[in-house]
Amino acid sequence: MSQNGYHVAVVGATGAVGQQMLRTLEEKNFPVSKLKVLSSARSAGSKIQFNGTEYTVEEATPESFEGVQIALFSAGGSVSKALAPEAVKRGAIVVDNTSAFRMDETVPLVVPEVNEEDLKSHNGIIANPNCSTIQMVVALEPIRQALGLTKVVVSTYQAVSGAGQAAIEELHRQTKEIAEGNTVEPSILPVKSAEKHYQIAYNAIPQIDVFTENGFTYEEMKMINETKKIMHMPELHVSATCVRLPVVTGHSESVYIEVEDTSKSVDDIRVLLSGAPGVTLQDNPAEQLYPMPALAEGKPDVFVGRIRQDLDAPNGFHLWVVSDNLLKGAAWNSVQIAESLVKLKLV
Repeated sequence: MSQNGYHVAVVGATGAVGQQMLRTLEEKNFPVSKLKVLSSARSAGSKIQFNGTEYTVEEATPESFEGVQIALFSAGGSVSKALAPEAVKRGAIVVDNTSAFRMDETVPLVVPEVNEEDLKSHNGIIANPNCSTIQMVVALEPIRQALGLTKVVVSTYQAVSGAGQAAIEELHRQTKEIAEGNTVEPSILPVKSAEKHYQIAYNAIPQIDVFTENGFTYEEMKMINETKKIMHMPELHVSATCVRLPVVTGHSESVYIEVEDTSKSVDDIRVLLSGAPGVTLQDNPAEQLYPMPALAEGKPDVFVGRIRQDLDAPNGFHLWVVSDNLLKGAAWNSVQIAESLVKLKLV
């Protein structure tokens, strides 16, 4: 650290998450003494404002990371695989927001509210988990610590922003086309590379990412495997169904859990969550108070409500979990990791 802060690079600075990373660094007043904003050659030369200063976007190359101490990556897995090791060679600690390194046994997969201590074992690269995984484990960790956790079954209702700017534009375009009585010709969702594309406006698509041989999609397998890794619970029973909805920002999740302690009530769960870091409890059915993506947008917390005890399993509970997928699900968690590195004196 210099006298004034850290030399920070943001890779993918012109993308939705990269821009949110820059806003989050500003909002959190992260100690940045020097900033590099990096992107592909296509976006190089454009201008970005940060803390009242204009920066010129540079093309990301291995040499870009000379002198950089913290590098926040959100430019796609292929870029991370190519450039993250180069950044580490030059002395930077990489916080990577892609899936490139998440299941690498040598790379910590970190949500600071859950497993901050794992940062101490990093070898230069730290992985930011999948957005839908992050919000779920933040909600479940206080319950796991107090009551134990044996089973998680989650169904997600995910915003189109998770598929990028083109998916947002397609939702807006389709909504307008349908309202005007025109034919819709989808080209983005469920997956850009898929043989078939489906209308997202006024629809729900039960596919996020491509299917694996076991019938689950890669998005579902990410949630399953990442949850076990973050919580250090390879034996945990986890299952997921991931669905894309015509919502721009904010992922919602219906989560069923089973705990080891059979003596606890909904009120006990509420008490645990009401004091949990990064969680806002919104759970008052009598007042119709519950989380919704429209109210979570632009806020960094994970919102939890609709807490119910299962009618058949005394150790089973249902929760509704909502968070801004571009904030806590991506940029906010990445900057929190950087803050934790500073706090733990690891950078």
